[in-house]
Amino acid sequence: MKITLKHKYANVFIEDIPSGKNKIHVTLLNNDLFMPINTCETSYPIELIDKILNVKGPNYLCDEILRDESPEYVQRYLKYALLSYLERQDFKNKRLLDFGCGSGSSTMVLGRMFPQTEIVAIELEEKLLSVSKARANHYGYENMEFMISPSTDKLPPNIGCFDYVVLSAVYEHFLPLERKILLPEIWRILKPGGILFLNQTPNRYFPVEFHTTSGLPFINYLPDEVAHYYAQHFSKRKLKSSSWEELLRSGIRGGSIKEIFNILNSCSQKPILLNPYGFGNIDRIDIWDIETDIRFTILKKLFLFSAKFLRFLTGITMIPRLDIAIKKSEI
Repeated sequence: MKITLKHKYANVFIEDIPSGKNKIHVTLLNNDLFMPINTCETSYPIELIDKILNVKGPNYLCDEILRDESPEYVQRYLKYALLSYLERQDFKNKRLLDFGCGSGSSTMVLGRMFPQTEIVAIELEEKLLSVSKARANHYGYENMEFMISPSTDKLPPNIGCFDYVVLSAVYEHFLPLERKILLPEIWRILKPGGILFLNQTPNRYFPVEFHTTSGLPFINYLPDEVAHYYAQHFSKRKLKSSSWEELLRSGIRGGSIKEIFNILNSCSQKPILLNPYGFGNIDRIDIWDIETDIRFTILKKLFLFSAKFLRFLTGITMIPRLDIAIKKSEI
């Protein structure tokens, strides 16, 4: 069977294939839109595909589906970001917050990873949360609760406390003032001895900005006004009409461990940066290596050698993303 879903910016062609999945191909009608991928296969029913299309738009339809279903996407990141620091059994019968869950791809992955963990997912936008709920219904998950955030700088009331909090590709989207307000609030609801996992956030001081501008060099070191002009006129992502606040919201400035610890050190119970040990990892460079699907290339080997050497000489870890685990002291 073949069907076409109509959207004002695209036609979406869906065909059922012998594997029992639906094959999707997106043809954009608006060439000004950036589309990371235009075709994919999915186990999702037509109704769920159509919902994601209307919420996320046609240019991010396949990308959003693969964030949940592909083992080489969010699942890969979360596996190494969490299990490099803890054993899988450490999550059993614990309470975990997926903060800023968006359309629920991270929540679905966490549900598969930790079926005996109580997972609470919160999101600011109701339309995104509706996709999360539809995905959970599709899978039949019963260990999840979904909550709407009242505003960009507040948590839902009576949310309770958590053993673990996960900020997966979220922190970079907080505006500077929101970081100073929200991070202490998140820290407050983390139990003593609990762990905050922050991953997939661009490193504020890495020489190349991949997340928002798709590879502009040295923009992270420029003043805001100059960086804004640079992004507008030289990014492949067609950002000419974007305001600086819009670029900040999209994550252009990433985050840094120094910034995060400056905020958390003002709280009553101090943060402790953990060292990874799982999968043979001894530092965050190893996590980036095992997460990144660029294998056995001379360029990657050269980068890893340079990063390790820089860390040996200076103690600085210079990799594109932050994948960190911060424990809340018990006293």
